[in-house]
Amino acid sequence: MRKTAAALITLGLAALALAGCSAGPSFAGKACPTQPTSSGLKSSVTVEGDFGSEPKVKLDTPTKVPKLSVDDLIVGKGTQITAASQPFAANVVVYNGATGQRIGASSDVATLMSQSKEFASAVQCATEGSRLLVGFPAGTFADAATVGIVDVQKVFLPHAEGSLVYNDALGLPTVVRAPDGRPGIIIPDAKKPAKQVTQTLIRGDGPKVTKNDVLRVQLTSVDWDTRKVLKSTWDTQAVAISGAELAGQTVGSQVLLVIPPADASQGTGSDGAGTQAIVVDILGVDTSASASSGQ
Repeated sequence: MRKTAAALITLGLAALALAGCSAGPSFAGKACPTQPTSSGLKSSVTVEGDFGSEPKVKLDTPTKVPKLSVDDLIVGKGTQITAASQPFAANVVVYNGATGQRIGASSDVATLMSQSKEFASAVQCATEGSRLLVGFPAGTFADAATVGIVDVQKVFLPHAEGSLVYNDALGLPTVVRAPDGRPGIIIPDAKKPAKQVTQTLIRGDGPKVTKNDVLRVQLTSVDWDTRKVLKSTWDTQAVAISGAELAGQTVGSQVLLVIPPADASQGTGSDGAGTQAIVVDILGVDTSASASSGQ
């Protein structure tokens, strides 16, 4: 096998598939598209072990995969992947279909848009708590067919979800939202605050955040004076930040922070260069991550 195991494992993080998709959830505003179906992979692959732990896997070699295929070994009942920028955490182990050899294993947080077209096609609509058996034809990621076993450990919210909160504070930025939840920040023609302001825009229905939590969030930061976007995770990857600045908020909430340089905090992604307006969508508590200071 000439392609590296590291590349396969990275790509394998997206090898998630349909796990009980229903007509209710949506994908980028549309019904979940048709997913790859099984091509009989279960008959040649044996998978044993508890969810969340690396399974014992045996392949009848050579295992051939005529087309991209997915089997649900365990169907999860948790949150579903419904958006390209929605983060999810998965454990993946990958095998060479020709030899049955274990190529490698990995655990990470990924999004559909950070993966290849083939993996994204398999990932969409997967649900938290699912164990998936995914087959990739020869030539997709390696010379031989490859087989991945994926445990979908955690699926975070795609964006803030909850009840809109009425705020009557004058002179603060206005936040508008695209259909996918992405916020736009409109800075007013007003004197900027001298002290930090925190305003809840959407109140989520999830658990309350504590100062010791590590949160997976989407955030957008705009410079008050120039009106320019300084940072946005919506086009890259949701990040892990400390819950210290957001303690008392709830998962699913959207929070506006206006932070002068004197109050700048790395915990919210502010760099201290000037007064910033930051909109944070709290997607969930990430028990496996350490705070990245918004980087």
